[in-house]
Amino acid sequence: MNHILNTINWIKNDYTSYPVRFSVELMAWGITIGCSVVMALTVPNPPLFELYIVWIVGCIMYTWAAWTRGSFGMLANYIALTLIDSFGLYRIIISG
Repeated sequence: MNHILNTINWIKNDYTSYPVRFSVELMAWGITIGCSVVMALTVPNPPLFELYIVWIVGCIMYTWAAWTRGSFGMLANYIALTLIDSFGLYRIIISG
């Protein structure tokens, strides 16, 4: 039970220390979960063009949050995902 209370306090402290970042991370989390659900529900023909756009926006939001948090691992991860998925979106666009 103590772990749950510690987690709740950590979330409160995170929000209190930087409410804008907390809100951006929460929105980015919702975006990525939403994209995953849409992908799973629309297989084998997911709307990749639309999903890529929304997913990339979420990755950019996470990139900013990682920068402001000072988290190198998250920053490197979301920069990489943004670049990889932007390349995928580019390929969809040029393939018509």
